Amino acid sequence: MYQPSGVTTSPELPIPDRMKAWVLGDPDQLELREKPVPVPARAEVLVRIDAVAICATDLEIIHSGSPASIQGGLPFNKNFTPGHEYMGTVAALGPDVDEFQIGERISVEIHAGCGQCKRCRQGMYTSCLNYGKPDKGHRANGFTTDGGFAEYAVNHINTLARVPDTMSDAEATLVVTAGTSMYGLTELGGLVAGESVVVIGPGPIGLLAVAVAKALGASPVILTGTRDKRLAIGRELGADRVININGEDAVAVVKQLTGGIGADYVVECAGNEATINQAIHMTNRGGKICLAAFPHDPVVMDLAHLVKNNIYAYGIRGEGRSATRRAMALMAEKRFDATKIHTHTFPLADLPTALRYARERVEDAIKVVVTNRKADAITRTAAE
Repeated sequence: MYQPSGVTTSPELPIPDRMKAWVLGDPDQLELREKPVPVPARAEVLVRIDAVAICATDLEIIHSGSPASIQGGLPFNKNFTPGHEYMGTVAALGPDVDEFQIGERISVEIHAGCGQCKRCRQGMYTSCLNYGKPDKGHRANGFTTDGGFAEYAVNHINTLARVPDTMSDAEATLVVTAGTSMYGLTELGGLVAGESVVVIGPGPIGLLAVAVAKALGASPVILTGTRDKRLAIGRELGADRVININGEDAVAVVKQLTGGIGADYVVECAGNEATINQAIHMTNRGGKICLAAFPHDPVVMDLAHLVKNNIYAYGIRGEGRSATRRAMALMAEKRFDATKIHTHTFPLADLPTALRYARERVEDAIKVVVTNRKADAITRTAAE
């Protein structure tokens, strides 16, 4: 059985020497294999993965590689286990770790910066200047280092947030998504009480951006998109007004709702040229735009309008500045119900089906969760 030197384990949570994990081969090729259970080093724990949500970025990584790796000229992530939005149980402690205990339920952040570069020292560990260099201490589980489509993973203690007993496994997987939305609002200034916030795009990050903004006191909170079912969920999560851009001019409606001046903050979660320009034109003078989506192609935008009106634009990467812990606090206090975006659950062994549901939006799938717990390994549909 698993008992590496210097690692603390418990007989109450036995760990095998080998585990099942989905491993990436060529693009779009995943194979279920057996791998050695990883060993936590100093300031790390071994996590028994209980559930993992599928993100659109997972689909991109499986198809073409990590976005940051592509930009950095790194090779395709062969022989690597993707999956980054996971939660689980602390199964073993690395040397001298006493911040957590075996048996605690935790959710994780993706990124652990190197801790020594300029950006990490500024708290910007998702912009670590040693990105993709594990020998320098950088980890991005599910991006450049092994992630959550497996039975176990190693995580740095800085990436962990305790999960309350009142929170289900599936809900705990959504903390990363909520944390990304929280990070975007943090970069825009953090204090959004009484400010007008527009969210463009009712995907998972956009829907939870509505929820987080409303929980932080923003008013009004406006959501734009093209799918009425998604917009209806946005209303349930706190949107004061939803706009289907197929039938209404989003910029005109936002101007009308804000006394003609435009919104204080816009969180752009669609990532295409049209919506980015909508964001620019619906933001008031001196307002701020968070670019939370990854455009797949170069974008032509009205830069002159942005500059002339002193509008600030911030690109965000992941869930930085400990935003996940703040999102967890809001969720633990039931300030919003993130499970409204959870539509389907599959067992780990059926990951290819889960990925298909997420990719093709089968049965209007939003957040698809994969679980290692047999009791939770059921398939839910949005109609239930």
